[in-house]
Amino acid sequence: MLMVAATPIGARVARPRLTDVELYAWIAQAEAGTRIEYHCGFLGIDVTPVISTLPEPERRQLADLGQAALGAFEKGLVHLVQERVGPDRFAYIAVARPRPRAANASLSTLLLEERAA
Repeated sequence: MLMVAATPIGARVARPRLTDVELYAWIAQAEAGTRIEYHCGFLGIDVTPVISTLPEPERRQLADLGQAALGAFEKGLVHLVQERVGPDRFAYIAVARPRPRAANASLSTLLLEERAA
């Protein structure tokens, strides 16, 4: 049996707020403690091909954005937090962390390596 997720009439479809490149640019210039909301919706559902209500190009863009945020977190550049804004709806927020004092590579290099991987 094939299950198809339908968008209820009047429901808001979560669209990506920015691209992965725009997130990288924000991280590169953000001061510690500043925050940016990079998505509002249910990220796990919004990026899953079978159940997402997003058009395919936007779903892929959002998946890239989510991977960029996760990569920046893993490199210690941001904290990732969620705030519930409604039933099955969350604000996904990146909070800039202080920059390491002695970095072996530039921030641009770190982020571009993540994107290439």
